[in-house]
Amino acid sequence: MKIMFSAGEPSGDVHGESLARAVLEKCPEAELIGFGGPKMAAAGVRICSDMREYSIMGVWEVIKNLRRIFALLDKLEAFMKAERPDILVLIDYPDFNWRLAKKAKAMGIPVFSYIPPSAWAWRKGRAKKCAAIADEFAAIFPFELPVYEAAGANISFNGNPLVDTVKPSMTKAEAREYFGVAEGKNPVILLPGSRKQEINMLLPAMLSAAELLKQENDSLEFYLPVAPGIDKGLITDIASQYKVNIHYTEDKNYDLMIIGEFAIAASGTVVMEAALLGLPCVCLYKMAALNYAIGKLLVDIEFFTLPNILVGRQVQRELLQDEVTGERIFDEARKYYAEEGFRDKVLDGLKEAVSKLGKPGAAVRVAEKILAAAERYGKSRLEVS
Repeated sequence: MKIMFSAGEPSGDVHGESLARAVLEKCPEAELIGFGGPKMAAAGVRICSDMREYSIMGVWEVIKNLRRIFALLDKLEAFMKAERPDILVLIDYPDFNWRLAKKAKAMGIPVFSYIPPSAWAWRKGRAKKCAAIADEFAAIFPFELPVYEAAGANISFNGNPLVDTVKPSMTKAEAREYFGVAEGKNPVILLPGSRKQEINMLLPAMLSAAELLKQENDSLEFYLPVAPGIDKGLITDIASQYKVNIHYTEDKNYDLMIIGEFAIAASGTVVMEAALLGLPCVCLYKMAALNYAIGKLLVDIEFFTLPNILVGRQVQRELLQDEVTGERIFDEARKYYAEEGFRDKVLDGLKEAVSKLGKPGAAVRVAEKILAAAERYGKSRLEVS
């Protein structure tokens, strides 16, 4: 059996790694191929194109890179024709992956969508279009189901793989020693994102807030995990403009997060990871003005971070666009040490959000569905031909 994956973002690489390992555990003879990153490659996927070369965000950035994106699409189409996989598994990365899915469908290759487009939040009409292309869908959040079910999609919620993968390898005491945290010091984790655009947009405001926090509370120490594929020089160049000491780390992120007093984080998967590890955040989202103007017209959601969406209320503060300033971040972040009971209240809300992610074993359950779909739809193709 040959399974082709397509994942174009760091978070997709993480999910793809879990899926690949689960598939090979269930079916060791399966051949895994596709578009992905280093984690998927390490898990046994033969990568034909590395996603790190195509990780971009925002309307203008996509426009600037259209030629490269379409060249990649052509390359993967040719790869599919040559390899003839039994099934194509899409992992998020919607605008690109659904173009690839159309090409797979035209070749008679079944399509399995893992982490379907966020039709629950914007462009709800996509659900019907996607349902006409993909044979099966697997969601990682329960709130994704209704809009796809209404569109006639074969969709299921199988739990969230982060429940299994987000685990520290050390105790808190061991982690404090590993990262060199002195007694009486409290780590604050800066998480500016995994893309250059995010870092350029968010890190200056984070560092400005860090200056103010350090002035008020000298026990705070700032740690910044450098995301894979990001040039550390990009970060240090920005940080050199601010009067605050930053400890840079490149491994053991989950162990770092369990010793954090709080985090200042870019919106994304990392905020859900933080919730699973008991790390409260001030959450930030900022984009280029044009992208934001377009987004306001299309997006219809009350919250933009996953824990808040899961519980339907703001359990931890979100700052959007023009709110992302050093002063505003400082005002919200200081509550974690200055207001009695505040941090505990946020943690209670995060525990509620985590409880909605389902039971452990999500990747295994989805792998079983992928293998069953490949066999089922493969037989259908043979019968038709």
